[in-house]
Amino acid sequence: MITYQELHVQNHKITELTNILELLLGNRSLCESEVTCELFFRFVNEVKDHLEVTDRQLYKQLLSHEEQQVRNTADRFMSGSHEIKRIFGAYLKKWCRPKSESLAFKEHSQFVAETEEMFEIVLNRIQDETEHLYPLIRNVTGDPEWASA
Repeated sequence: MITYQELHVQNHKITELTNILELLLGNRSLCESEVTCELFFRFVNEVKDHLEVTDRQLYKQLLSHEEQQVRNTADRFMSGSHEIKRIFGAYLKKWCRPKSESLAFKEHSQFVAETEEMFEIVLNRIQDETEHLYPLIRNVTGDPEWASA
């Protein structure tokens, strides 16, 4: 079970880390610092955890709803989640060394450009959840506090 407040806290952490990392990763001299790498992998883990929570706990009740529009919305969010995971996985494989929690890039400008694209995908997803998914779940369940039962 998860509350909307917990989901909003997760989204806030991801957004905050994104904003900080955009500044740090844009500066070549700070990009490979231990602190930047630590924050980057914290971001990675927060995003993965959030996607797992939403996949595991939010869609089930929507997918079994009687209204087709509700089921379609849940299906679109699930498909989007799978696509984000695929893109995110390919990005991490290309630019990161997860075992040593370090970044692996030769071309800083290309890394920054692709990272900004990844950040935009994640932030757009958060905005879509906040504006569309959470209100839909509230409407379907009638529960203003709990996003999943």
